[in-house]
Amino acid sequence: MKLLPPLLLKSLLLPVATACLIQTGSLFAAPPTESDKNKDAPLPGVLTLWYNKPAEFKTYDFGFGKSRSLFATALPIGNGRISALIKGGVAKEFLPLNEDTLWTGGLNPNGLIKTLGSYQPLGNLIINLPGHEPCTEYLRTLDLQDGIARVNYASNGVRYSREYFASYPGQVMVTRLTADQPGKYTGSLTFTDAHGVVSVVEKNRITCAGALENELRYETQILVLNEGGTQQVHRDEYGDTVEFKNCDSVTIITTAGTDYAMDFAKYYRGALPHERLTQAIDAAGAQSYEGLKAAHIADYQALFNRFSINLGTSTAAQRALPTDQRYGPAAKVTDPEFEQLMCQFGRYGIMSCSRPGGVAANLMGIWNDLYAPICGGAYIDDIDPTPMNYWAVETTNLAECHQPLLDLIQSQIPAWRVDTRASADLKLASGANAKRGWTIRNGHNIMGGMAFIWNKPGNAWYSLHFWEKYAFGGDKEYLAKIAYPIIKESCEYWEDTLKALPDGRLVVPKVWSPEHGPEDADGTSYGQEFVWDLFTNFIEASKVLGIDKDYREKVSAMRDKLLVPGVGSWGQLMEWMTEQQNWVAPTEHDIDWEKKDGHIDTPKDTHRHTSHLIGVYPGRQISYEQTPELAAAALVSVKARGNAGGIEEWTWAVRGPIYARLYEGDLAYTQIQYTISRETPNLFARPCLFDAGPGITATFVEMLVQSHQGDIHVLPALPKAWPTGSVKGVRARGGYEVDESWKDGKLTSLTIRSIAGNDIKVRYGKKSVLVNLSPGKSVEMDGDLQVKK
Repeated sequence: MKLLPPLLLKSLLLPVATACLIQTGSLFAAPPTESDKNKDAPLPGVLTLWYNKPAEFKTYDFGFGKSRSLFATALPIGNGRISALIKGGVAKEFLPLNEDTLWTGGLNPNGLIKTLGSYQPLGNLIINLPGHEPCTEYLRTLDLQDGIARVNYASNGVRYSREYFASYPGQVMVTRLTADQPGKYTGSLTFTDAHGVVSVVEKNRITCAGALENELRYETQILVLNEGGTQQVHRDEYGDTVEFKNCDSVTIITTAGTDYAMDFAKYYRGALPHERLTQAIDAAGAQSYEGLKAAHIADYQALFNRFSINLGTSTAAQRALPTDQRYGPAAKVTDPEFEQLMCQFGRYGIMSCSRPGGVAANLMGIWNDLYAPICGGAYIDDIDPTPMNYWAVETTNLAECHQPLLDLIQSQIPAWRVDTRASADLKLASGANAKRGWTIRNGHNIMGGMAFIWNKPGNAWYSLHFWEKYAFGGDKEYLAKIAYPIIKESCEYWEDTLKALPDGRLVVPKVWSPEHGPEDADGTSYGQEFVWDLFTNFIEASKVLGIDKDYREKVSAMRDKLLVPGVGSWGQLMEWMTEQQNWVAPTEHDIDWEKKDGHIDTPKDTHRHTSHLIGVYPGRQISYEQTPELAAAALVSVKARGNAGGIEEWTWAVRGPIYARLYEGDLAYTQIQYTISRETPNLFARPCLFDAGPGITATFVEMLVQSHQGDIHVLPALPKAWPTGSVKGVRARGGYEVDESWKDGKLTSLTIRSIAGNDIKVRYGKKSVLVNLSPGKSVEMDGDLQVKK
């Protein structure tokens, strides 16, 4: 394969976003003046992100040098496998591209020693449109109702329009350039590979194939279709460029792939991607643009339209603000339509980076324009971000989007078994290595590689996802064949690993409370609560399937002996088995965060993590109904942690559902407002990290519907900020969907639809009724839970 000249190749390999290497000249439209704006044009819809200027690069320093990125400002599109960030430049459009399996790291030839590596950018698609500046009436949008990004502007008497979408049915990304006059598109298109491979153009197709340092093979194909005018290839030693002249419109179809296979036995390698990419792009190119667009919209809306939320009406002044100017004021004064947009954007994000056939959302989701992303862009499996990415998929009716995570976990378990059973850090009390089960370190990739500290309860974390998939859907075949064996194997690991105290209680030995305090304390609440949850899920699964009665009784006995978190000296839920107020920070790093966050286990400890509260959420061990004393102590703990100082954006996404489970609706709502205060211009909520966006969506739902206690609890934590509203399509455990409306803070109507046909108690305030519906049937009730006639 052809390579770039050495000097240019060296510059491309610097640990900065590829974006900053090729931005030359002015990429931005002139800021519109008042006279430029069309005051009669309708404002974009409630579910549309919109801006009156292109996205801008932001500069970050993550400890290894400065990097420039579009992650926080550009508009994201994706089909779960390939993605782009839409900058929206006028004379030069710049689109960083990604493919979800483009990872370094993985297994070595003997399959035993693994490296984490990092998630890599694919490259940049650059469209040059000379003569389009200056422009007026600029508008850049992302419409969540159809999953299409758009750029519109006027220049030299011509109105130009672009549309961008990533098609799941077609497995391609499509960009369409049109104008209101014929023959107005003259320019060029290039693809700059992020790893130094030079593109080749044959006729109207760009192809770029290469390999990473771990020998993962990858390829990008781009098809350029023009209507009217001409196109030709310009060649030089830096690569090939497609040039087009006097075209009425230009359609650009992009796809990419690697030879990754989700199979440990094959060392996570499969067939080269060329043939399947060629088939996909040829099939897309044979269709009309309108046909591709219609198929995308139909597929997209089949998912997106299942769930809706209405929290009230914003003011005209609030609606008149572009998105990048709106989130600041919305953090101070309730802006209900913006909050609705924020909730749905979390769903949009996970829909766009987690679809069946892909490998699940990582630390960057699927959007990464950095060579050295934070933590390698890994799957981080303590309190964030991997589990948080998926907290709202089941409740907001996106069950299919959960599947990539479950598939990825299953594919990695064989590699994790090898590491678990070989690690000296995981020896049993007898001194022997673990013989059964598996667990994980704090970070992993898609090819068996792990890094950082052992997160022993990580197997329970991931097993919870398999149980929740069943709990919401009620598929007993899935439970029997997929979920149950994984949950049982995790129980076997803990059967061998738990430590007995002199009084017979069982504790998780030598485990941390992420990412806080001692790393090897026995009986840490984080571990105790997760093992309790794991055992509870196994017991219920065994009963549903009618199997393993003897082992069920054994697990039940172990659960009864588990140390339960205590209540501490200042009324808090204890984070460790014994209070740690006299703990001596062992390193300079620990001393530094103590100075910032306060000494651990005191009311002044404002650490960003609340790992000891997973028994409230996402677990179910602690509630006012079942454990009122522990629930009250949990509320003391979460309040004490505060909301300022060194708090990070994802922290509020964690605390929001906890407050909701504790029926503190107004406090849960403050977590939404705090998140809004740190929003990025494109609503990702966190610079160069993805998790806070989809994570905060879970807070919205937990405030309106809860189902973790075996019933459907309606409006359990409604805040004063939402006096009137409605939500439709919330999924509840037991196989139900819920619609509800309220006015002046009171329930006015409720619809329950049965998917699985189970009995369920419905609860609102002090009222409750038993609902018994056949699959496919529904019931409508009023605010008193009386059936409407």
